[in-house]
Amino acid sequence: MTATQPPLTVHRFAMCFSSTPRGARLARGLCAHHLDTWGIPYATDAHDAVALIASELCANAVRHGHVAGRDFHVLLTFEPAAGTVRVEVTDTRGERLPRLPADAPDGADCGRGLLIVEALADRWGCEPRATGGPGKTVWAEYTAPAVT
Repeated sequence: MTATQPPLTVHRFAMCFSSTPRGARLARGLCAHHLDTWGIPYATDAHDAVALIASELCANAVRHGHVAGRDFHVLLTFEPAAGTVRVEVTDTRGERLPRLPADAPDGADCGRGLLIVEALADRWGCEPRATGGPGKTVWAEYTAPAVT
């Protein structure tokens, strides 16, 4: 008799959004909804952290990665066995790479997004667009403790 392992479950949500503030809001809302349906409930630390990471990466794609007539792409994956959530946001501005601000002025309403991502995520980075063509993918991973 041989033991069989249960199938590995990986949840995946992918969608293109218009490179506008409205597109970024919609992306955040759909990411939040999927996290909840995958067992990372609203109003938990893990849910709030990943939703904020997704929000910041989408906002950066709109603000710094916008090319007229081009959308940005979001890929959200969750591996329950490892408790790992990965957010990937791809835009078409490969020449504008993300960088942590040296110093965001007090009272500024921008310039802190990647600082938030770095504080919340276990890992984050940037790589060339996987499908080829112009652009980049900025990603972040978060490990949710004791997710079911």
